[in-house]
Amino acid sequence: MIVVGSGPPLVLIPGIQGRWEWMAPTVRALGVYFRVVTSSLPGDPGGSVDGVGVDGFDAYAHWVERLLDDAGIDRATMVGVSFGGLVAAHLAACRPARVQALVLASTPGPSWRPDAGIRRYMRAPRLMTPFFVAGSPWRLGPEIIAAHGTWRDRIAFAVAQTVRVVRAPMRPGQVQKRLRLMATMDAAGWCQRIEAPTLVITGEPHLDRVVPVVGSREYAGAIPGGAALVTLAHTGHIGCVTRPDAFAEIVRDWVGTTPGRGDFSRSLV
Repeated sequence: MIVVGSGPPLVLIPGIQGRWEWMAPTVRALGVYFRVVTSSLPGDPGGSVDGVGVDGFDAYAHWVERLLDDAGIDRATMVGVSFGGLVAAHLAACRPARVQALVLASTPGPSWRPDAGIRRYMRAPRLMTPFFVAGSPWRLGPEIIAAHGTWRDRIAFAVAQTVRVVRAPMRPGQVQKRLRLMATMDAAGWCQRIEAPTLVITGEPHLDRVVPVVGSREYAGAIPGGAALVTLAHTGHIGCVTRPDAFAEIVRDWVGTTPGRGDFSRSLV
């Protein structure tokens, strides 16, 4: 378990690759304003969980509760990035007493279904991983260019992020399990039970080549109380990493003002 900073408690839940290290800039930026608790997902190094008989998204809920208990926290703001947003949404639906507020960052929408490319990966994750890695410049290159104004900054970010990824490699088998779990999820059903104030942060639609922004924005209509919507400009799928300070400021302002769900999006787009 990683704990950084002080202030209101916040749990940061990684994406489908599972490793918190990929979001190290986000952890540091949020730690300026919050007491950030994070870890790799169960199944990855540092993310083990005691949960005999616990399976599916309930295993992830059990894992988050253990993080909270180990940190001596009753309830916290949950910030889930991509797949981590699904974990956070499930937790908010099933363990509402532990969730002070909910932030879904570039999260697959409640109607998400695997496309042909994802189905190929699910069938042969180790075979497809080299193709996934080779496609990273196409998926993330436009975002890196948009988020950083000079080629020096773009190259520096790309090198630093590559080092983080190499040092904390994802496990294809775990990614496969998470994709299979997503293919059977009932996120629309979870939304009906979410009572926590919810903020949805996305990148710009033309820059997110991983999760359709239109799908992420479905949460505003699927959650009975609605959700605030914010677009983090000049970013795509990994805005929390390409522009971590701006991401952290959005979360800080939203949590600090305890906003009405429909109004916040006008002030931070």
